Amino acid sequence: MKFPDSAALKASSAPRKKKPLYKSLFFQILIAVVAGVLIGHFWPNIGSALRPLGDGFIQLIKMIIAPLIFLVIVTGISAVGDVKAVGRVGVKALLYFTGATLFALVFGLIVGNLVQPGAGLHIDPSTLSQDALNAKTGTAPPKDAASFLLDIIPTSVIGAFASNSLLQVLFFSVFFGAAIVVIGRERCLPVISLMETVLELIFKIMSWIMKVAPIGAFGAMAFIIGQYGLDTLGTYALLIASCYGAAIVFIGLLFLVAWSFARVPLWQFLKYTREEFLLALGTASTEAVMPRIMTKLTNAGCSRATTGLVVPTGYSFNLDGAAIYLSISLLFLAQAFGHHLDLGQQLAALGVLLLTSKGMAGVPGSSFLALSATAAALGIFPVAGVALLLGADRLMDSMRVVVNLLGNCVATFVVAKWEGQFDRSVMVRAFNGEITNEDSAIMLGAEDVFEEQEIERLSEGREPSPKFRGGPNPDSIPQFEMIKPGQHRSPSVSPD
Repeated sequence: MKFPDSAALKASSAPRKKKPLYKSLFFQILIAVVAGVLIGHFWPNIGSALRPLGDGFIQLIKMIIAPLIFLVIVTGISAVGDVKAVGRVGVKALLYFTGATLFALVFGLIVGNLVQPGAGLHIDPSTLSQDALNAKTGTAPPKDAASFLLDIIPTSVIGAFASNSLLQVLFFSVFFGAAIVVIGRERCLPVISLMETVLELIFKIMSWIMKVAPIGAFGAMAFIIGQYGLDTLGTYALLIASCYGAAIVFIGLLFLVAWSFARVPLWQFLKYTREEFLLALGTASTEAVMPRIMTKLTNAGCSRATTGLVVPTGYSFNLDGAAIYLSISLLFLAQAFGHHLDLGQQLAALGVLLLTSKGMAGVPGSSFLALSATAAALGIFPVAGVALLLGADRLMDSMRVVVNLLGNCVATFVVAKWEGQFDRSVMVRAFNGEITNEDSAIMLGAEDVFEEQEIERLSEGREPSPKFRGGPNPDSIPQFEMIKPGQHRSPSVSPD
């Protein structure tokens, strides 16, 4: 993005007009979600038929997730220029994820013991059928720890991209980025320049996709309410209240963690990312907002390398909302069959859930697989009993999505601060509505706003904003140019 003479443009620039409310993405998604709820409730058949709108939007997002993660991680690592730093970020992220998931599981068990959501139901095991559970999860058994770890290593790089296996793409991306660092940034400048250009194209495509986000949220919400209805709320009232109440308290704890470790005011962050959280609620999917939430985090002062490593990994290793739901649901099922789990049994269940909860993102019926594995390990109630949660599971999506997404955002801030790759002054600017780097402007579709801000910065004698957080100035990355045979490259572009 090239800027004209700052003095001339400053003289002709006028104050920006405030964007009308109806053009706000947050307002559009909010109206779409409310409309979806109303149609799903009053015309359930129509609501159920609108599922392709939500599924289509999520598929549009999935179309670019794998290349986005690859390019973000590789360019971020190459900008850091330190393989050891990348390793430290990975280790710190995994330590944080393990601690957060363990705490979420323990917290859910505490809530389940206090509230007793399944007490008094007295379910007869002979009335259960395995068919409903098999229809939800298939017949595939849950993976053990060794299988899960081996699946992170792709047998084919192309296959990893084709199947959108995020952990496999991330695994290969780290190796590719580390190879650039070892070989040397100077020798790899043509490759880096090409990747930066392709990444700009991905960002632009993402900004176009977000224009239809309200349609996707409308279709997804209409389907959820039309298919499952609001009547289910009464049947599982205590279980739902337990999970949502636990989620609210856990979010309060995340507020304390974010402020204590990184001095991030999480309420302002939620205001800053309100479009992404509302869209995640409407589509019941954190994947739908992964590209945008990564952009918002880098715009708010976290380096691209840290964000690129922590967020995709967190989607499989840091599912705090799912962990709370699993532990409360386990006690709900045990209580519903008239069993009281002692401390030893709950500790054993904790260990099984800690292993089976990993890698749940994007796996159909993953929560049922995790609970089925735990039920089989404990042998207290029949595995088919997990089917009791079929009616309530979909209504828990909002809780899981918000806590999972917020937990990964807090993890990114904490790890970035821990590694010294977080700039709080940039965060303050972002929370005040500024676009702090060029790539974020492209992704958010705010190039005009960014250009005006940059003109003002340059006219005040300040340094230009970087191409991305933790990366170089835009001028230090040569532009990738397509030239015809016989032509010569422009002499104005030369690598530093």
